[in-house]
Amino acid sequence: MTAREAADAIATGWTDAKPGDVVVQRPLADGGPGFVDVLHAALDGDIRYISVTGPLGDPVGARWLSADVDGRRVAYVESAEACGLHLIPADRRAESCETATTRGVGEIIAAAAADSDVIVVGLGGSGTTDGGAGMLAALSDAGVDLTDISLVAASDVENPLLGPHGAARTFGPQKGASPEAVERLEAKLAAMEVLKPVSDISGAGAAGGLGAALLSLGATVQSGANLVRELSGLDAALDDADVVITGEGSFDWQSLRGKLITAVASGAADRGIPCLAIAGQVSVGRREMGAAGVQEAYSVSEHVGSVEKSIGDARNSLIATARHVAGQWSR
Repeated sequence: MTAREAADAIATGWTDAKPGDVVVQRPLADGGPGFVDVLHAALDGDIRYISVTGPLGDPVGARWLSADVDGRRVAYVESAEACGLHLIPADRRAESCETATTRGVGEIIAAAAADSDVIVVGLGGSGTTDGGAGMLAALSDAGVDLTDISLVAASDVENPLLGPHGAARTFGPQKGASPEAVERLEAKLAAMEVLKPVSDISGAGAAGGLGAALLSLGATVQSGANLVRELSGLDAALDDADVVITGEGSFDWQSLRGKLITAVASGAADRGIPCLAIAGQVSVGRREMGAAGVQEAYSVSEHVGSVEKSIGDARNSLIATARHVAGQWSR
């Protein structure tokens, strides 16, 4: 579900249970899928459309947002539009995990560079682990000069490029990589000379090493979650809230490493209000979630009985879970 769809389902379930409550929706993203839509709603601006190379080499339609921010023209690029895991059929992920390309991301950046002072690249939800090699090749082929453009990597994770918490070993299996393929990907990333000086920087491992490639071009790293929090008016909404609900597909240890949940929970904690998480699955312990500022977490799949049911009827499953949560928390 998109951020808008999930927020609407939660609001529907809560209102069903407590029709007298005022429910305010603030769809958010942390650099991954939904990044452009959420910022478009917050900033207005112009959506630009382009056909680019998808992760499997076939053309895919992509968008970016061009908006005026503080007197500068800023392009917001969602890398998942060009190399997202959702663009790779499940039955092709094992065969493509070592060849999927970020070339399309470079093609979007090349187009956006024509009239932008700043390019912010949202990282997350990728189906690639090419260390940004495809992106770098596309920029080189297009002869793009980024000297006078500020690059920002809006990362949804804090992982470095290499090692046990790096791009290949942490995220490779999610993209279809076998243990053997993971080690080949790790070796390939380690051998990319251009990435070595930036490999240990937080966020370098985002989007299969795309973060490292952007860093090699001089990009600064910013938390995608905090960027969206700032631009979407979340803090103003939190000022009037009695309880905050957030979540994602899987609330696990990765959620605590710079993802959206931590940004929302931090804002709630600053105001002394409870933050609840509703996620497809929950595997974080109470101590860990409490340290991050989440008071309670609810699993949609547990509430409706199975992962298959929660995915097969996602909207109604989320509505039902939110209805249950409202019954426990609403005053």
